[in-house]
Amino acid sequence: MLKVILLRHGETAYNAAGNRYCGRTDIGLTEKGVQQAVAIGKVLIDTPIAAVYASPLIRAQQTAEIASGNRKVITDQRIIEVDFGLWEGKTKEEFNMENPLLWQEWMKDPRTARAGGTGETGREIIERVTRFFEDMQIQHDNETIMVIGHNGINRLYMAHQLGMPLAHYRRLEQENSSITIFELHQDQGFVLKKLNSGTV
Repeated sequence: MLKVILLRHGETAYNAAGNRYCGRTDIGLTEKGVQQAVAIGKVLIDTPIAAVYASPLIRAQQTAEIASGNRKVITDQRIIEVDFGLWEGKTKEEFNMENPLLWQEWMKDPRTARAGGTGETGREIIERVTRFFEDMQIQHDNETIMVIGHNGINRLYMAHQLGMPLAHYRRLEQENSSITIFELHQDQGFVLKKLNSGTV
């Protein structure tokens, strides 16, 4: 069994500016984002953690370093944020004014639609994130790890594991620097223990 403490990174300027889609844009945390990570670090200070993994984007790495108490952070390309294509750097209102059909197609079936018309499909995202966690099950059997990812990939992966239609993934909430805890078992698979919490 693998236990995962899953975090979304702390606030960025894109989050603060009307939730602009930040995908692969590599920006750091705001001061508020740093303080969010500090607060979560205090919550996790006595939690045994075997290893810390993060997306290679700086906002995830910063959150991982702060929240883990400056432990070694291992980055993995498979947990990078969604490639949002033409939506990158824009709010939903902005890109919907440009081409509402792209959003309609994505919300109808994100498994096969390409985010922003030229980005990733939900299937591609789930495949790479699933491979990451399958490897973690092998490397960290009967251990607890911390994983710092992103709003898009975290929610799509959880929706898939919970058997939800991917069109409903946005019904799962994950705020900046919030804690989600799940377990991966060989027999019963994915078990969600806590979602969008400030405690462990």
